[in-house]
Amino acid sequence: MAVPKPIHVAHVVHALKAGGLENGLVNLINHMPAEAFRHTVICMTDYDDFAKRIRRPDVEIHCLHKQPGKDLGWYWRAGKLLRKIRPDIVHTRNLATIEAQWVAFLVGVKGRVHGEHGWDMYDLGGSNARYRTLRKLVKPFIHRFVALSGEIEDYLVNGVGVVPEKLYRICNGVDVSRFQPVDRSSRPEAGVVIGTIGRMQAVKDPLNLVEAYIQLRGMTEIPIRLHMIGDGPLHGDVVQRLEQAGVMADCWIPGHREDTPACFEAMDIFALPSRAEGISNTILEAMAAGLPVVATAVGGNAELVSAETAQLVAAGDSTALARGLQYFVEQGQARAGAGAQARQRCLEQFSLEAMVARYEALYRSLVA
Repeated sequence: MAVPKPIHVAHVVHALKAGGLENGLVNLINHMPAEAFRHTVICMTDYDDFAKRIRRPDVEIHCLHKQPGKDLGWYWRAGKLLRKIRPDIVHTRNLATIEAQWVAFLVGVKGRVHGEHGWDMYDLGGSNARYRTLRKLVKPFIHRFVALSGEIEDYLVNGVGVVPEKLYRICNGVDVSRFQPVDRSSRPEAGVVIGTIGRMQAVKDPLNLVEAYIQLRGMTEIPIRLHMIGDGPLHGDVVQRLEQAGVMADCWIPGHREDTPACFEAMDIFALPSRAEGISNTILEAMAAGLPVVATAVGGNAELVSAETAQLVAAGDSTALARGLQYFVEQGQARAGAGAQARQRCLEQFSLEAMVARYEALYRSLVA
């Protein structure tokens, strides 16, 4: 009896670099059964060392080297590549890649999936009319849409007109074996560490957390430190503001780090000051690491946390963020309890296995 050929999925991303979307893709590739699925990653632009997180040696990575602005040549390069690798499914992610669906249709790819993971500053909540029109124009060429949050699901149905039969809701999952809680009660009395991990760009609003931290130092007598891990265009502004406030000695701003689990272990509270989110991988990782969360009430954040595990505050309000952090800074017992419940919530509701199973079912339905 012939062994079925693995389903070949070509994943299209803007770039394979550190980020929540990209982290979710790597987790998916690493945990799908190799005998049933094979993968190719197509980068609209390029990739960096983050690609080394893909553990499967059979995964090819291709770059289209799309230039900023009107680089029409990438359509031809994409079509040529898809004809060569002949995938069963093309899975694009977010607005930056959606036009690759036209190319996939023209070259005859039989299964076409598009995922919406979150928002950029120029399209908060899907508010940009031009981009909504683009989604509507590409919609007829897409077999299935994937929404990571309820907010995005509602936007695709009511804003873009995607019929519910074509829409899958798949939440990110977290590798609970990689992110583990540690005993934070036995640490030296060096103060409480507030931390965040994420790219330092406008939509993540790192300066909001900086201002909240500066305010918080005047609101509590407990020593507090700030760890902000990640790189990006606002990294220099973050350092400059902390130095200007004279608090840099109590802060650690190392840029991008590969040892994410160890970074979480060094924190006591996780903060996420974003202006917009889809489903935040870093919130899930922090919860799996046994940390209480203080985050902005945007996107899918409220779907991940509960009243027992987190404080949610308004986006862009550094005073509200400082007050949310103050609660966990000054309430050590509540901090420990929230972290324990956050870990349990991940185990019960946000497993990596559940996410992988949903994508497997989606891909198999398209091939069938």
